Amino acid sequence: MARIVKDTHRWWLSRSWKYCESARDVLSDRSQESIEVGAMARQYIEKGLLVPDHVITRLMLSELETRRGQHWLLDGFPRTLVQAEALDKICALDLVITLNIPFETLKDRLSRRWIHPPSGRVYNLDFNPPHVHGIDDITGEPLIQQEDDKPEAVAARLRQYKDVAKPVIELYKSRGVLHQFSGTETNKIWPYVYTLFSNKITPVQSKEAQ
Repeated sequence: MARIVKDTHRWWLSRSWKYCESARDVLSDRSQESIEVGAMARQYIEKGLLVPDHVITRLMLSELETRRGQHWLLDGFPRTLVQAEALDKICALDLVITLNIPFETLKDRLSRRWIHPPSGRVYNLDFNPPHVHGIDDITGEPLIQQEDDKPEAVAARLRQYKDVAKPVIELYKSRGVLHQFSGTETNKIWPYVYTLFSNKITPVQSKEAQ
C-alpha cells in the first residue's frame, strides 16, 4: 500500500493506491529535469505561493508518462482547472477525495514540517517528530524549515489554494467521482477514507505479499 501523506487535504485516485505521487515530492526529485523545474519553481516557493500551472504540469505529466499501465494515487495535483484539463489528456480519474479541514488546523499542521535537505527526509512535529528536536535521526545533522513551510507562507498559500481549487472540486463533483470528508483528526477521518477505497477499488498486492 502506498504511503499516504497525512498533511494533505485532497487526493486524486486512479485505479488503485499502489503508487503514490506527491507534487511536492516530485519537485524535490534529484533528476536533471526536476532540478531544472525546481529552479523555476523556487522563486514562487520562497514567497509561499503556488507553483504556476505550466511548471508543475510539465513535471507531473512527465512523471505519470513513466507509469503508463500502472496504478497510482496523486497528492496535491491537479490544483487548478488548467492542470485538470492537462491531466484529462492522458487519463481519467476513478476517484477524487477532498477533506474539509478548518483553515487554522491546516495552517498549524503544515507549518510544523521540517526536513533534512541532503536526504530529503521529512519530519512533522505532530505526526513523526525527530528523536531530538531540530536534529535528523539518522545523521545527527540539523533540520531546516523551508520558507514555504513557515506559518505566514502557509497561510498565504492556503488562501490562494482555496480560490483556485474550488472550480476543480466542482468539476469532479459534476462527473460523479468526488467524495468529501470533514474533520480535524487524521485518525478519525482515515478509516472512512480507507473504507471508500476498499469498496471502490480492489487493492493491488505487492510481490512481497503474494
